[in-house]
Amino acid sequence: MKISLAPINYCWEKTAVDDFYQQAAQSRIDTIYLGETVCSRRRLLKFNDYIELATMLNAHGKNVILSTMALIEAQSELTELKKYVDNGEFSIEANDMAAIQIAQQANLPFICGPSINNYNRASLDILHKMGMSRFVMPFELSKAWLNTVLNHPNKPGFEVEVTGYGYIPLAHSARCFTAKHFGLSKDNCETICRQHPKGILAQTQEQQSLLRLNGIQTQSAAHLDLTSEIADMIAMGVNFFRVSPNDIHDIKRADELVSLISHLKNHSSEADNKTTSSNVNACNGYWFGQAGLQQV
Repeated sequence: MKISLAPINYCWEKTAVDDFYQQAAQSRIDTIYLGETVCSRRRLLKFNDYIELATMLNAHGKNVILSTMALIEAQSELTELKKYVDNGEFSIEANDMAAIQIAQQANLPFICGPSINNYNRASLDILHKMGMSRFVMPFELSKAWLNTVLNHPNKPGFEVEVTGYGYIPLAHSARCFTAKHFGLSKDNCETICRQHPKGILAQTQEQQSLLRLNGIQTQSAAHLDLTSEIADMIAMGVNFFRVSPNDIHDIKRADELVSLISHLKNHSSEADNKTTSSNVNACNGYWFGQAGLQQV
């Protein structure tokens, strides 16, 4: 198993993004995803900026994948998508079926992102024939579901990646909740989400954390942490453990997980292999087939 770094979900200033990936280049992380996946109105980094970052990271020995939008709504977004597919050097992570179709037409292998609704082995096999080399398991599915996929009579011809650390994107909408919160329209949002680099925490009337608003994306308020399940994932045959960053410190956390995986590979005892989460606001319910906000 290897550690991968998911694309940044939030609207960060360009200098912060550059600093983040300069530090990621010096890390032990194997695979890094780059690109805007949430909102095309976040224009602080352009396509050429991501290509420059990808080239820099690749020069440092990283496997780089360009991530694409999770919700294609306009012709301008489709045109931008084609730029990513036609980049000529890097594979893409497809987060919308439009990206899969264009990648297939270009004979470009692709990784199927977590926002694609892959709920059975039959659909995964079809996508594999279309050019899918790896799929990222949708967040709401469980260990039992993944076992069914991996224990199919025909061994999968594709790799498997599981998001194991970070806030969970629960939904995408045509409406921008962050703009609405500040009384702005989506078309004139003033990129207000750049003022909230970790999203906006929404609470219940009882002041309990419920959701995190991130533009058109709604995330979990609790922080997914499946680090205690890494040993089981290795035994199952999971290829990548994905860290979804919310600040620069997650690079250090990803490096720690690289060391943890190396340790686990040399210690087969189940007692040695189990770790516990240090995050007091953690959740892992989906992995166990329970409500996602629970910590099992």
